[in-house]
Amino acid sequence: MTQAPTPTADTVRRLVRTLLKEDAGPAAGPEIRPVAEGGGHSTWWVGARHVLRLAPDREAAARQRRELRLRDLVRPHLPFAVPASVAHGEWAPGLTYTLDTRVAGGTAGDHEVSAVGEDDLAGLFTGLREVPARQAETLGVPRVAPRSLEALRRMAVHAAERLGAADEFDSARMTQLPPTVAAQLAAQPGTAVLIHHDLGGDHLVVSADGRVRGVLDWTAAVVGDPAEDIAGLARAVGSPAAVRAATLAGYGARPCLRGLWLARCDTVIRLADRLEGRDDTPLPPLRSQLRHAWEAILLERVTELREDGGSEHS
Repeated sequence: MTQAPTPTADTVRRLVRTLLKEDAGPAAGPEIRPVAEGGGHSTWWVGARHVLRLAPDREAAARQRRELRLRDLVRPHLPFAVPASVAHGEWAPGLTYTLDTRVAGGTAGDHEVSAVGEDDLAGLFTGLREVPARQAETLGVPRVAPRSLEALRRMAVHAAERLGAADEFDSARMTQLPPTVAAQLAAQPGTAVLIHHDLGGDHLVVSADGRVRGVLDWTAAVVGDPAEDIAGLARAVGSPAAVRAATLAGYGARPCLRGLWLARCDTVIRLADRLEGRDDTPLPPLRSQLRHAWEAILLERVTELREDGGSEHS
């Protein structure tokens, strides 16, 4: 199998010159720099107005081609920006690129989401539920079965014990999710919707006033369990804000609590894996996600599920 080429600054500069001829000055054209620090880069800032994303392999290229169509499908349903592609093609044989408009603002790590920003997030949940799932699937968006919270709980209990031994976490907190409650919070049939499925803090564009101005990177989108996006927001902006946004969008106690516990179990497992060398994610964001997910919310009374029969969405 031929190894995929690694994009370099020269690769990006040559490509940008051909794409932005009208913006190129007499010398090198617009400034380019990698979005993230570290090794090989697939995402680059191009001047002040654009972002260039390079698919590093053929699987990523297939997801990027699908994303271009999906963004056009979801854009009319959302109350904020979805990046638009001003140019797309191949930067190497079989490997795609898209030059996107840059959405102004910082990340969820830069700015705290305000109460009005929670309304924006509620609009995200509402809008995604309005997108016809079958239409998304015709674009190639996969349908994914919901995860077993019971199985995830068992993994998290063991991970929490290891974190407790490392003084990273109070393992007794996992007793708040007994097996009977995990069973109650199983995903309900007929509730699958289009979900972003990767609502990390880096994919939320937040302005200094706390408004959510955009959602980036739709390559991981699936038709699946809406609690996964609630979980993503819990990790990114905190459980209270995530649950308030989902509640504003009409989701009831069950999907909110399910999302909360998916986030809590995931963050415990991922931090334990990182400390034991099975994950190379930097520790600060993993600890931040754990802290966000374990923020207390008022909804943590499973008895409310019995009063929630009419508020689920299919």
